[in-house]
Amino acid sequence: ENIEDCDIFCALTNDDEVNIMSSLLAKRLGAKKVLTLINNAAYVDLVQGGDIDIAISPQQATIGSLLTHVRRGDIVNVHSLRRGAAEAIEAIAHGDKQSSKVVGRTIADIDLPEGTTIGAIVRGKEVLIAHGDVKVESGDHVILFVIDKRRIRDVER
Repeated sequence: ENIEDCDIFCALTNDDEVNIMSSLLAKRLGAKKVLTLINNAAYVDLVQGGDIDIAISPQQATIGSLLTHVRRGDIVNVHSLRRGAAEAIEAIAHGDKQSSKVVGRTIADIDLPEGTTIGAIVRGKEVLIAHGDVKVESGDHVILFVIDKRRIRDVER
């Protein structure tokens, strides 16, 4: 099937074991990326960081969609991490230096709740890795990682 020439191999059957095994085989045969549908959350943890590039769990996608609607602020995406113990949040920064706690400030100057880090800023089509000297502008998509979910309300503020 010329698997070595394909950009991405997608394993999307209803059988987790078949999806995992076929993805591992495709990767071994030269597929550049493999995407695997996995329903069993325990399997997602097992394949994380291995040969499978993208493991998709329908339950986790649903949880992320629900969390996006219940979080306050202009939240674009939320992904539950470590079986719900942590979250990755994509929020849009609005306002100016007077009306916002983040806009117009460098990442080093932003007072984040404990256990919260900014991983990246998406500005238009540009992705900026979060360094202390990067300044947040209005309209930026800020990618945050929250280790302690008890701090979510503080992060939303």
